[in-house]
Parts: sequence; structure tokens; C-alpha cells
Amino acid sequence: MEHAYLYILLASALSLALAFSVGANDLANIMSTTMGSKAVSVRQAMLIAVVFEFAGAFLGSHGVTHTLQSGIIDLSLLTNHTEIFIYGMLAALTGSTLWMLAASILGLPVSITNAIVGSIVGFGGIILGAQAVHWQQVSYIALSWVCSPTLSGVLAYVLFMSVQRLIFDTSDPLSNAFRFLPLYFFLVGVILGDMTLLKGLKHFHIEISLWPSVLLMGLTGLITMAAGKTLVRGLVFDFEAEQRDRFVNIEKMFAILMAFTACAMVFAHGSNDVAIAVGPLMAIIRTIEALHPWHPTWFIEYKVVALGCCGILLGLFIYGKKVIATVGTGITALTPSRAFAATLAAAITVILSTSTGIPVSATQTLVGAVLGVGLARGIGSLNLTVVRNIIMSWIFTLPAACAFTIIFYMIFSRVFS
Repeated sequence: MEHAYLYILLASALSLALAFSVGANDLANIMSTTMGSKAVSVRQAMLIAVVFEFAGAFLGSHGVTHTLQSGIIDLSLLTNHTEIFIYGMLAALTGSTLWMLAASILGLPVSITNAIVGSIVGFGGIILGAQAVHWQQVSYIALSWVCSPTLSGVLAYVLFMSVQRLIFDTSDPLSNAFRFLPLYFFLVGVILGDMTLLKGLKHFHIEISLWPSVLLMGLTGLITMAAGKTLVRGLVFDFEAEQRDRFVNIEKMFAILMAFTACAMVFAHGSNDVAIAVGPLMAIIRTIEALHPWHPTWFIEYKVVALGCCGILLGLFIYGKKVIATVGTGITALTPSRAFAATLAAAITVILSTSTGIPVSATQTLVGAVLGVGLARGIGSLNLTVVRNIIMSWIFTLPAACAFTIIFYMIFSRVFS
């Protein structure tokens, strides 16, 4: 194929740019509860982002990558027109990147899932015709955009209310925190076990039956609980400050729990959003590789995932502050206990969706969870203006990404023709 290596080079550059915009927006949104609640230091937050973003991307992203490569449009229509497909993927990368960067500059947490899926559907529906789109698969993805923030909001509400009833609204909150906090550590450990161990083993084609899986997750929960209890015992409590704020020492305990929970959410983000950012690039590489076989495909896939991870982390470090401020402090005031409920609920929701191979919006999921925590404290605790702006940005993402994609498809097709 003429220009084969040029296509790959251009697609790699565009994927890196898209990954950068995902880090500046999506991953910044994921880290917003952790940093907005001041549960961990900036250095600790960056370490969590690096380790668990890479782990999630390499161990848990295969199903989502496959959905983006072949599950949205009918590739059989392009068997003899591979250039059209490549132009479409290049245009999808460019259109999504421009919209994500624009939203990041405005501080709006928009969804890479909405942007890239909208771009691919726009290319397939307008350039190839409506029959080229797998509408049933698209409907599942679109349904997840409504269900995921709703489910995470409900889970966050339930988690936060349980914390209120068991700890904060009792006659002796500090004693009850020591009593019940290990249960929350155990729950977080179970979630981490499901993601890091079971997903990791599946990545290496190791299948484990139901009961060994349950035992493995339970063991991870017990180890996390033991580690959490050890760290909590090492805290230095400030009883003078407790005279002014009776929950200050409890929030210190929840800050440790929040650090574990942030690991789970970043892993979930890596398993979902890195695959979305590099999905079009992998589609282009696989298309060209079918015509010009070269290195083993698995080796190329690892390189592509690493490229996506690096771009995402650069975006977070360089330009993530605005989105962190919007979600971490703009929607509702977050403490470590509230951030824990929101982040764990979002992580559970993303895991459930990712395990089915359906790309889910981590941004929408976490924002829905933060809204759930805010509603648990009463609607007056929510900044409804910020909520309205966020929802409007979600709505505009689909047509904006679609329009950009069509424009750049025309440009690429003319330039390379």
C-alpha cells in the first residue's frame, strides 16, 4: 500500500496527541476526587497515576480495543477500499483530539468514549452509509452512557450513607471508625483483586473457575484490610484539632482508604480509556499489517499501549489542573470520606462495563458518583451551574466530534489522493 509507513507515523502522532488530551481531561477527572479531597499529596497522586494507569492498560484493555477496532462499523464493506478506512480513522483521531483539547482549555470534563465513538459512527454513517454501522453495538455503548453515571451515582449514595450511619452519625464516631473501616478496606481489596489479579491472569490466557476466583479476591481483600489497619494504627491523631472539628481524625483514616481506592479507579481508567485512545491507531496498523506482514502483532500492540500511557500521563502532568478543579472542588465540597464513596462507586461501575468489552465513560461515571455523594448531603450542596455546564459539554461532544471527523476525512482523502 502506498504511504503505508506515513499513515502509521501520522496515526501514531495523532494518537499521542489524543492520549495527551485524555490525560489533560479524562485522567485529570479521575484524579480530581483524590486531589480535590486532599487525601494524598501531589507526589503520591502522580505515583498512583503512573503505576496503575500502565497496569490497567496492559492487563485489562483487550476487550475494549477489539470493540473499537471492529465492533462499531462493518469492516467487510472496506475490504477493497482500505485507504477509506485509514482516512476515517485518521480523521476520528484528529477530530476527537481537537474537541478534547478545547474542552480541557475550558476546564470541562468531557468523555473520550463519547468523542471517539461519535467520530467512528459519524465516519461510518455519513461516508459509508447507515448500513455500515453496527447499530446494536452502538446502542449498547450509548445505553452505558446513561446507565453508568446513574449506577455509579446510586452506588456512591449508598456507600456514603453507610459511612454516615455507621460512623459519623453515632455517639462515638472515632471508635466506630476503627470498628467499621476494616470492612471498607476489605471491599476495596476485593475490587483490586478482581481487577489486577483476575484480569491480569486472563491477559495471559489463564482461566480460573468461580470458587478459586472468589477465594483469590477474598485473600486480596484480607491482605488489603491488614495493610490498611497497620497504616491507620501508625497515624498520629490531633486531639486538639478535634475540639474544632470532631471528624478531623476520622478523615485522616479515610485518606488512607482513599489512596487504596484511587489505585482501583486509575487501574479501571487504564483498562478502558487507554484502549479507546489507541484503538484507531491499532485498527490502522492491523489493516496495513494484513497487506504487509511484519513484526509479531502482539509486540506492536504493547508498543501502542505504552505510547498511549505516556501521552495520557503527560497530559495529566502538564495540563490537568483545570479539570481537577472543576470536578474536585466545583461540583460539591469533597472530604476523603466523600471522595472514597464516589471513587469506589465509579471504579466498580467501570469494571462491570469493561468486563463486557463495552467502552464506558470513566468521566461520566465519576461525575455521576460525585453527584450521588452530593445528593446524599442534600441538593443544596451541589453547584448546579457547574453540573449544567458539564452535562451540556457531554451533549455537544457527539456532534462536535462527528463534524470534525467529516471535515478531516475530506482533507485526508484529498491530500493523500
